[in-house]
Amino acid sequence: MSRFDFIPTPLVGLMLVQRKAIEDHRGFLSRFYCADEFRATGITKPIAQINHTLTRQRGAVRGLHFQHPPHAEAKLVSCLKGEILDVAVDLRRDSSTFLHWHGEILSATNRKSLLIPEGYAHGFQALTGDCELIYLHTVVYHPEAEGALNVADPKLNIAWPLPIDDLSERDRNHPFIKSDFQGIVL
Repeated sequence: MSRFDFIPTPLVGLMLVQRKAIEDHRGFLSRFYCADEFRATGITKPIAQINHTLTRQRGAVRGLHFQHPPHAEAKLVSCLKGEILDVAVDLRRDSSTFLHWHGEILSATNRKSLLIPEGYAHGFQALTGDCELIYLHTVVYHPEAEGALNVADPKLNIAWPLPIDDLSERDRNHPFIKSDFQGIVL
């Protein structure tokens, strides 16, 4: 019996994952990841790193981060506490959804995750205070391979639901996409 529903989004390869819970009077059990089930989505690399974040302020935005090949990574992002708008941007040069973005509401209550394939940038906005996220990565972080986009880039025109109340200096200074940007080749 599958513990997940994998729901395609409008962006090629980006999947919404609905975790199925087994519940009784004591509470619930929900699986976050199963290599056998995720393999069918094209995620064949093992999980190499797991990160846990806390974002204190409602309206704060983190992102839009990615890693350049050969360190491109797939991510499974889940919200453990609070509620976020999770956003992915397709950076794959030959993709039919190149430079398109898609966002999903993730929360502790809805038990949804976003499965972000290699070649995507990722970011999120906290819709409540004290949001906690867990990220499963298929590649260990390599600072020299890091790339990022500016969350306010007019070429992306991301519809953040709240005013951006908190943005790190680092994220604020990420560049806008230049007219000659060719994307990522995996």
